[in-house]
Amino acid sequence: MLEEKILNDYKGAMKARETLKSSVLSFLRADLMNTAVAKKKNALDDSEVVTVIKKQIKQRQDSIEQFTKGDRLEMADKEKKELEILKTYLPPELSADEIKKVIDDVVAATGALGMKDMGKVMKEVNAQVAGKADGKLVSDLVRARLSA
Repeated sequence: MLEEKILNDYKGAMKARETLKSSVLSFLRADLMNTAVAKKKNALDDSEVVTVIKKQIKQRQDSIEQFTKGDRLEMADKEKKELEILKTYLPPELSADEIKKVIDDVVAATGALGMKDMGKVMKEVNAQVAGKADGKLVSDLVRARLSA
C-alpha cells in the first residue's frame, strides 16, 4: 500500500537525516491521518492517498507561483524540491494519446453526440483515468473531441 511506503520512506529519511524529505513526508502523513479521521477510517486506500498527495501538490504549485511573483526565489526553490518529492508517490501519468483513446472508447460506448453529453463523458473518462491524468487536460481533450 502507498501509505505504508510513505511511512517507510519517512522512517528512512529520518534515519538518513534528510531534513527536507522527512519534513515533507511528515506533513503528508499528518494530512493522511486527518483525512482518515474525517472519513472515520483506520487507513486510506491508495486512490484516497493519491487524492491527498495531489492536494498537497496543488498547494505547492500555488505557493511557487506566489513566491515567484513576490520575488522570493529561495522559497520558490524549496517548494519546487518539495513538489518533486511528492510527485514520486503518484502513479505514472497517461500520455495525451492514451487519454484520447479512452475518450474515443467512452464516446463510442455512450453514444455521445456533442457538448450536451460532456458531463456524461467526463464522468466515465474520469472513472477510468482516476489518478493517472490531470483533470484539466482530460477536460480540454473531451471538449475538443465533442466539439469536432
